[in-house]
Amino acid sequence: PDRDRAQVPFGPASPPSALTIHLLCCLGQVEQILSEFRLQEEDLKKVMRRMQKEMDRGLRLETHEEASVKMLPTYVRSTPEGSEVGDFLSLDLGGTNLRVMLVKVGKHQLYSIPTDAMTGTAEMLFDYISECISDFLDKHHMKHKKLPLGFTFSFPVRHEDIDKGILLNWTKGFKASGAEGNNIVGLLRDAIKRRGDFEMDVVAMINDTVATMISCYYEDRQCEVGMIVGTGCNACYMEEMHNVELVEGDEGRMCVNTEWGAFGAAGELDDFLLEYDRVVDETSLNPGQQLYEKIIGGKYMGEIVRLVLLKLKLRTRGAFETRFVSQVERYRPTPARLPYLQPLSTLGLRPSPADCDIVRLACESVSTRAAQMCSAGLGVINRMRESRLGELTRITVGVDGSVYKLHPSFKERFHASVRQLAPCCEITFIQSEEGSGRGAALVSAVACKKACMLAQ
Repeated sequence: PDRDRAQVPFGPASPPSALTIHLLCCLGQVEQILSEFRLQEEDLKKVMRRMQKEMDRGLRLETHEEASVKMLPTYVRSTPEGSEVGDFLSLDLGGTNLRVMLVKVGKHQLYSIPTDAMTGTAEMLFDYISECISDFLDKHHMKHKKLPLGFTFSFPVRHEDIDKGILLNWTKGFKASGAEGNNIVGLLRDAIKRRGDFEMDVVAMINDTVATMISCYYEDRQCEVGMIVGTGCNACYMEEMHNVELVEGDEGRMCVNTEWGAFGAAGELDDFLLEYDRVVDETSLNPGQQLYEKIIGGKYMGEIVRLVLLKLKLRTRGAFETRFVSQVERYRPTPARLPYLQPLSTLGLRPSPADCDIVRLACESVSTRAAQMCSAGLGVINRMRESRLGELTRITVGVDGSVYKLHPSFKERFHASVRQLAPCCEITFIQSEEGSGRGAALVSAVACKKACMLAQ
């Protein structure tokens, strides 16, 4: 760390005080701690190679079940052409909020998910979702319409068709019993039927990464990768059908939902996990699972920083939120004003400028490691290029998620690291706007258009 920045009053003219010695010791200790977060290019290449191996195993029929990266077929083969028309309702469930959106008209509303709905029963959760849809339709005077609905559902699902998928396991703090192993679209349809005050045609269910990719593809026809870095972290991409052994057919391509957040379940990250990562994992709702996501995702980043800052007496679990990481890194201290003290002062702490520098260094170390680890996953671009015999030279990646959008430095660090690990492609990044809602509606439009063509 830059010790001049710490403004420690130490010099030959005055003997060091007890406070000065304490701060210098803290800086030395922090340097030792934070050095553990630094990753070299060879470290990232090692992670990338291990993930590529798990991706191969996830795609193959004989090794799919034991692979940590499941590579789930989405049954999304067609992309929007731009001629799709109509109003579509979309749901987006994937973090702490449920978004209900009317696409084309552009109205939407966020509904917070109550904890008892997240961790109660599946019936409670889907009854709450149905209640939110009903409320939205009431507010926009649309109860009389039977609209097509696209459902963005950001959890690991094994699809059997575009409108049928079995939930493999919950992630990101959800634990609603009775959902795992069941058809999610069926649970939603049952809840709508139980309510009985509106009708809805659920035509498609997709992952938020797929929704992001489709939404960005609408703007850039070279977008073949979708990624989320928010509460959790995941990606999808267009894979050659002859490599997707879980689905019959060899022609064309299909979008594959990697579910790479689960990478590490078989020990692939053991030599990269720090003591803070292990504490975060052990105290989570799903110990031993989603280890890659727990290094990167916004649900966990703030807690990792807090564990590093225990010397500042920040001992209340969850007290240092990930939004504080962004706030701290956005500002720099000045002698007259320390605007980024606010996240710490709201926690009842009164740190010095030197302490604030320590906090900033901790935040930067944790978020930089997250960005670099995330880039190792996008080594999938190399895989895509190899599958196309080197013909893929330009590719666009659509990205959504609060960490990517709101953290002041994450995207720049992430972009630089991706380009270092995939040097043979010209990579463009598009930040998705309302990607989950619009993408679900576009997939629904394609599904409705295909159904109409088959009916003729």
